[in-house]
Amino acid sequence: MPDFEGPLVEAAKRYLKEHYGEDTVSMTVTQNGVDRGNGVLSVDCTVSIGGANSDWSKKFTFKGGKVTTMSARMR
Repeated sequence: MPDFEGPLVEAAKRYLKEHYGEDTVSMTVTQNGVDRGNGVLSVDCTVSIGGANSDWSKKFTFKGGKVTTMSARMR
């Protein structure tokens, strides 16, 4: 069975690193609404900035297979 979420998770991790300088410690998909590269991927994750970890629920909006926006709520 193909891993459809793997590339989405990797794109989300890249987005966090490139836009916010966050290193992803862990990321668990809670809901995958992405179909054919478009939709919303919801995750619970732990990120690290400067050695300090924090826990978040984040939603990544995909268009054409790329993350276009992200919203976050601290857990």
